[in-house]
Amino acid sequence: MKVLLLRPHPGNDSFGLGPFFRVEPLGLEYIGAALLREGHEVTVADLRFRLGPESWVRRTRPALIGISCLHALEYDQVIELARRLRRASPDAFIIVGGHAAAAFPEPLQTPDIDAVCLEDGEELIPLLARVLEKGGSPLQVAGLKVRTAAGWESSPPGAERPCLDTVPQPARHLVQRHRHGYHCLLFKPVWLVETARGCPHRCSFCSVWQLYDRSCRERSLEAVVEDIASAGDAIFVADDLFWYNPERSIALAEALKKRGVYKRWLLVQTRTDLICRSADLMEAWRPLAKDFDIFLGLEGASDRALSGITKDSEIGDSVEAVRIARELCYGINGNFVIGHDWHEEDFHELWDFVERYGLQRAGFTILTPLPGTDFYKEMAPRIPQQPWSNFDMHHLLWEPHLGVERFFELYAETWRRSILNTSGEKNLLDWIRQVRPSQIPYIARVLWRTQRMMKPKAYIEEHWQTHPAPRQQPCPQHG
Repeated sequence: MKVLLLRPHPGNDSFGLGPFFRVEPLGLEYIGAALLREGHEVTVADLRFRLGPESWVRRTRPALIGISCLHALEYDQVIELARRLRRASPDAFIIVGGHAAAAFPEPLQTPDIDAVCLEDGEELIPLLARVLEKGGSPLQVAGLKVRTAAGWESSPPGAERPCLDTVPQPARHLVQRHRHGYHCLLFKPVWLVETARGCPHRCSFCSVWQLYDRSCRERSLEAVVEDIASAGDAIFVADDLFWYNPERSIALAEALKKRGVYKRWLLVQTRTDLICRSADLMEAWRPLAKDFDIFLGLEGASDRALSGITKDSEIGDSVEAVRIARELCYGINGNFVIGHDWHEEDFHELWDFVERYGLQRAGFTILTPLPGTDFYKEMAPRIPQQPWSNFDMHHLLWEPHLGVERFFELYAETWRRSILNTSGEKNLLDWIRQVRPSQIPYIARVLWRTQRMMKPKAYIEEHWQTHPAPRQQPCPQHG
């Protein structure tokens, strides 16, 4: 069977750190590997680059088309993409999968989409291809929402979540044409690696633990070592919670050293309380890359702020984790969340915390009820209808306590205190000195785009475009 797997353009990425991150569609590469193993003809197309979907349909003439939907902000883009694909290929079976699709499939139940994947695609999509080849019903495949003549129906749920080593290595050659377009921060090209999937914690704003029932599955050490060894010199580890299993993490570090695997740059995501418990683990991993960055969900600047989002950690953990990481020469990137209900003193508390602990490399997002979370179920009746692209964690979804104008004045001021502000302590020349001459156009373009985040007017104008009067009454924030 000819199969076309598509990574859509996310749409509006005017705000936030999106311009700094464009990573390969790793999930599609794993699905592609599983399909290739069964003899199918597979194409992976990343629509964030030049060619449009109609061109890829003409090139490949697929019988099965898969579209990834990783984030809620992409729903409208995916629906429009499916509409275009249906016109270009009326007889193809179109399925949508990915994190957002599985966590909250309802917006995708449209006439141009045939099914939504609710489980891991590596195992499910090859089964679907097998059924379709034989002329069977997709309802035979567990873990789907399927469009039928009678409406949308659910196939039986899967018996259990599959082992991640169902497909040991992703088919990275399927995106080789795009390789030099994948980047993170100052590094380009970048490879994306997954060693584990899921998270056992219960942050109220996160849909990962709710989708996976607080489980965490791990790939075998052999598969991970081989994947990291064969990847390039700059790697972003996509795990929701790196170093979750200390014993396994130590074993993985030792296996990489034994294999002689060392990289120019590594970026991982983890929690502050985990670092506080794992100084020995941090020491074991530090030699594996010349530059080693950690992305921390710092979230709040006080215990009060952290308790409001069910973080299950304390502000002392944040301070101690930053100290330990810096002592071991890790780079710290973090994120804080800002609520619709914030008062002016909450912003000042955050600014003081960032200044006191030198956290200018942090980002700042608006606390957003993501579809698929209990938080969303609670807040959905209070959220006025608006484009899904507003669920990017940089738009207000309802009237804030301070009013729209004052909120965005303070929010933009928060970003001005970050290193992204080229009018601040780190100017454009400072950034350019950190990259190779060939990458100067890239970093200059990215920084030019991110300067919008320092301008209240940019946020305010876009807000009123998608929030027509009469405005909603202020509503209390969660927690």
